[in-house]
Amino acid sequence: MDEARDLPSQAAAPARAGRDERRRAILDVARDIFMQEGYAAASMSAIAARLGGSKGTLYNYFASKELLFAALMEAECEAESWKSEMHKGGGEDLPAALTAIGERFLDFVLTPSVMDINRLIIAESSRFPELGRAFYENGPKRSMGLLAVFMADEIAAGRLLAGDPDRIAMQFLELCKSGLHQKMLWNVGPYPSAEDRSANVAAAVSIFMTVYGAEAIKGISQSAHPHDGGEERETGEPPPESNPFHHPRSRAI
Repeated sequence: MDEARDLPSQAAAPARAGRDERRRAILDVARDIFMQEGYAAASMSAIAARLGGSKGTLYNYFASKELLFAALMEAECEAESWKSEMHKGGGEDLPAALTAIGERFLDFVLTPSVMDINRLIIAESSRFPELGRAFYENGPKRSMGLLAVFMADEIAAGRLLAGDPDRIAMQFLELCKSGLHQKMLWNVGPYPSAEDRSANVAAAVSIFMTVYGAEAIKGISQSAHPHDGGEERETGEPPPESNPFHHPRSRAI
């Protein structure tokens, strides 16, 4: 009886696998065409023709070119392997954890395929704002949100200076990219070596920890209580003017 009840689900598994494989094939072809022809020139007909199927079949998977592009952005961003580092937490060796996050992040954002997507978004988003929105919602916004949670946990553990986790996350990633990402985006110079990438991240971690790390917390505490041995302020929040990177909390992006 139980075996008979399991038969429909067992039969459905190959069908789901086949549909998932077909969907992945559509996204692969769509990516190639979007990159080669641009968003405006790409068409559902061209994608269907390259797939070797009918346009009707393509529309069974994606009802419009806009939805197909959004699905492509989601699939591309799910491949961001650097995000796994954030789930490990900072622990007692926060600089080492930040270094691992920064190096994986920089390797990801500098890959040629990711650079191609960035260039496409920049080229087309003035005419098609929905492209920029699809990319941002499925990529940077999600990644920044995960890193903001990591930063919030480190703040709560007393390993980072109190502040806006969203802003702190953004500042760290921008420091990691500094000087390298724009050059790659504009095709200026060779791909940075592993040594250059590591040095960039090491400098980013050093600057970040100087502003937000243990020494910054100690300095803020001592300046707030110059006569009591440096006890922490009750709120844990430093005076805004004491930290050049500190701003009133803004709405999370």
